[in-house]
Amino acid sequence: MVLSLPWIIISLVAYNAIAFFMGSEPPANPADVFDNTVLFSITMISKSVWTYNLGHLILTVALITLFVEILKATRTRSLAILDHGLSLVIFIVCLIEFLLVPEAATSLFFFITLIALIDVVAGFSVGIRAARRDFSFGGGMH
Repeated sequence: MVLSLPWIIISLVAYNAIAFFMGSEPPANPADVFDNTVLFSITMISKSVWTYNLGHLILTVALITLFVEILKATRTRSLAILDHGLSLVIFIVCLIEFLLVPEAATSLFFFITLIALIDVVAGFSVGIRAARRDFSFGGGMH
């Protein structure tokens, strides 16, 4: 049952936890928390410095969970329908939060919302193709 939950929720919860509960006073621009919290930096061979911040970490987690969700979409069990429905709910929550909540009006949250949309579209598309494939293989054998 836990595997049926959309893993994109990890990024949504992490973003909200940091945006709403980090520090005693919220910054004027919510994106500052994610952009200015440097996790590490590496000097490259070219002498340029690559900086990896908190926003990059959340985006990395969102992309990894998107990959897991696309893999989960290939299942044709009955729980897959629940998973697709919950993915749609997560996307709607992200969209509403992006449009109405000031702390979510950031590029990072926009990308989380976009990833949630891709999860919904890919989940239904891959699920339909996988079900069609299973039906065509199973339908010809009597």
